Amino acid sequence: MSPKIYLTVISFFLTAPVVIAQQQNNTNDSVHTILGSQTPGTTNSLDIHFNGFAFLDDHEYDALIPLRKTISGTRTALDLGYNLDSSNHFVVGINALHEFGGKPYFLKADPVAYYSYNSKHWLFNAGQFPRQDLLTQYPRALLNDTMQYYRPNVQGLLIRSRHKLGYETAWIDWISRQTPTDRNQFMAGELGTFIPYPGHPFYISHFFLFEHDAGSKSDTTAAIQDSGGAQIRLGLDFSHRTIFDSLKFEIGGMGTAHRTRTLYNFKISRGFVASVYMSYKRFSIFDEFYRGDPNYLTFADPFYSKPIYNRFDFIYSAFMGKHLKGQFILGLHQSPGRLSDSQPGFKVIYDIGRKTLARFNDD
Repeated sequence: MSPKIYLTVISFFLTAPVVIAQQQNNTNDSVHTILGSQTPGTTNSLDIHFNGFAFLDDHEYDALIPLRKTISGTRTALDLGYNLDSSNHFVVGINALHEFGGKPYFLKADPVAYYSYNSKHWLFNAGQFPRQDLLTQYPRALLNDTMQYYRPNVQGLLIRSRHKLGYETAWIDWISRQTPTDRNQFMAGELGTFIPYPGHPFYISHFFLFEHDAGSKSDTTAAIQDSGGAQIRLGLDFSHRTIFDSLKFEIGGMGTAHRTRTLYNFKISRGFVASVYMSYKRFSIFDEFYRGDPNYLTFADPFYSKPIYNRFDFIYSAFMGKHLKGQFILGLHQSPGRLSDSQPGFKVIYDIGRKTLARFNDD
């Protein structure tokens, strides 16, 4: 199937449901939060949103010596939102990165500019919008969490539906537009959770990803690369059912594929994944295990190129407030020949939420 067909199918899936959603919800005056998205402001109003985080992430592990580095800096985001009514919103702003010690001060500033339709059952974003809380559920084996440092925004479309049995999200993100010097690159995917018996701990999660990398206009003979992957997970969520604030167990399968069209056809990798997450007050632990074929996805955690791998994270929330949270994180990596690699880090997250600046009279 060619990339144009992929784009056509994905675009239809992204845009068609929002038309239905508009018709179903145009008389709904309530304001809802859709699975982590920012709650919009009041009808016919202007609001402001300020948030960001400072981070230190030390990747000094010996298993991947060419990729060893210390990532440290701060992300600062500020935007203004105009709320046409309770569902339709326009947001413009900026999200800037400063890496400590770097020059110029803001190494990279990403514009924020998007339209958002937000109702009880639907969320639709079009433009350049934050990926936080929308796509950060992806496992590291498919999308590395370091994307939040260097690529905090999605440039494209996203639609999410929510119902009593779970939620579904489809999205497309353009990485690079084809020019005489730049390659044509985009990602697209789908993720969701299905809860067959609401109120019971069992659930099913799935994650799909497709990546396309083509040549520039001046180099049309350059090799075209396609890759993608999927995970299907069965989970049990015992959060608030025991002494723990959160307690989740997951097992599942993973498959990835990659090809360079002029050199070789798709090479398939298969594997098994299992994870557990547990939190009690200020302390949390997360452990994930992988066993299978090596995987080679462009934006995935490179540790999953190992045939067997385990990561254990110990997390301590040093302080927590209404708009501020600080965490110490110690990641321990075990891979063939390297059982004691570590990744210490610290993160301070702040978010004042959306604050109304002005309200306007309806014409």
